[in-house]
Amino acid sequence: MTRGNDVDWRRDTEQWRGGFADPDRRRFGGRWPVIGALCLLPVIVPAVREVVSGKASVGESVLAMSLLTLYTAGYLTFPKVLFRPDALPSKLAFCAGLLAIGWLMVLLVHGGTIYVLVYAMAVIALGLPVLWVLVLDGASVLALGMLLVFDVGAHGTRGDFGTVIGVTTALFFMGRLLATVRRLRAAQDEIATLAVTAERERLARDLHDILGHSLTTIAVKAGLARRVLETGGEAERAISEIREVESLSRSALTDVRATVSEYREVSLSAEVVGARAALRAAEIDADLPHAVDNVRPDLQQTFGYVLREAVTNVLRHSGAKRVKVRLGGTWMEIEDDGAGAPEGVCGNGLRGLAERLAGVGGTLRAEPRADGGFLVRAEVRPALEAVS
Repeated sequence: MTRGNDVDWRRDTEQWRGGFADPDRRRFGGRWPVIGALCLLPVIVPAVREVVSGKASVGESVLAMSLLTLYTAGYLTFPKVLFRPDALPSKLAFCAGLLAIGWLMVLLVHGGTIYVLVYAMAVIALGLPVLWVLVLDGASVLALGMLLVFDVGAHGTRGDFGTVIGVTTALFFMGRLLATVRRLRAAQDEIATLAVTAERERLARDLHDILGHSLTTIAVKAGLARRVLETGGEAERAISEIREVESLSRSALTDVRATVSEYREVSLSAEVVGARAALRAAEIDADLPHAVDNVRPDLQQTFGYVLREAVTNVLRHSGAKRVKVRLGGTWMEIEDDGAGAPEGVCGNGLRGLAERLAGVGGTLRAEPRADGGFLVRAEVRPALEAVS
């Protein structure tokens, strides 16, 4: 999702919810009075004509213009009232008042027709919840039916009645469509937020896995080079270790860039080689497998992350002198003779590994061994066993 699309969704949602930020007020609110006035012309023109013609009395003319002014003002301002997020009582009062004015124009004004009610009923159908639409517009439909049955021709025909019902029904479904669009846009915003959160978690986990191992190895090798130089040992060995530190630094930088670009893949065989080199530099006896062919291909990347994190923890915290790694088709064990972590303590790296394994239907167990040392076991149950 691009930032522009996200802004457009938020802007449109605010517009239809009634937020009306300044740009939306200029775009939508500035146009609506003109559009609304054009829609009201079929009511305005006959009412003004009646006043000008002199057929109606002065009282009727004043009443007609007063009701027409109120009706017009209400119709032209309904978006600001109905599209606010939380104002149902005021919405109901507004719609009931607009409908009452419409009925007064039909019943009391000389020459009034039932077409006047189209605007009020359409506003109700467009902006109120379904229950209140059925109550207010349903009552108006029943009243119109009774009016036409007992007074056919005075205020309109059955065709006029059908037109009012048709327009109101169309606006009702349009209102439901707009509500659905608002919910979909809100859902899209929520999905976008969740996607961003998931991507941040993925990036943080990958950077931890990559930089944690690389920086730990760099620190070990740099420490080894320092000790060689301090004891007056072979300068060539110190230079070799420093060259490896430089190479690891460049590799870590490349890995970070590749991870950000989502192109980096972890190889279990490469991690075994890297673990052997890092443990040897730390003067830890490493008992590692020479091949990884017995591991399921779809699990090798996940187990590569497990091996990297476990070896990093050994180098950082354990003080171990020996590490042993065993592999199976769907499992991996890394055990050492160091102190490990206290029982029940789980760092960010182990939590990240647990999440990775959960994604492939596996589990992670990290705990002190009964005879001393620490054990990390990753296991993925076969598909048939998981189903049963």
